[in-house]
Amino acid sequence: MRAGTARHLINLWPPFLFTGIHATRISADWREVDVELRGRWYNRNYVGTHFGGSMFAMTDPWFMLMLIHLMGPAYYVWDQAATIEFIAPGRGTVSARFRLDDATLADIRQRTADGAKYLPEFVVEVRDAKDQLVARVKKTLYVRRKPAARGDGG
Repeated sequence: MRAGTARHLINLWPPFLFTGIHATRISADWREVDVELRGRWYNRNYVGTHFGGSMFAMTDPWFMLMLIHLMGPAYYVWDQAATIEFIAPGRGTVSARFRLDDATLADIRQRTADGAKYLPEFVVEVRDAKDQLVARVKKTLYVRRKPAARGDGG
């Protein structure tokens, strides 16, 4: 699926649409994704800041989706675990930028070449409009080359 089409469909996905989460950009090569969470009355908690679950949700699927597209059908890619550390109150619009580079992809391919599972860890920061750190999310993914795909040079 093309990145632009995926961005529009994801933005209509109910868990994002009804929480104020919006993918603002997915690069054509799936190596960069920008996401924001807009402050609305329905995603504020009791003390008037962003609901932590919404900030967590805005970071949830991206590294998995990026790797699915970048690694291709020869690989299993799943979310394994995640943690969030809240640093400061989130108000207004907060955003997160997801990036994957050639070195990371090469490392994953090398570590899974023989069919072994690999659990790469990624960190993404949630920042406010003043570029202040609001939260830090650590994602652990499960990546493994599919048995039938070994030896095909991919």
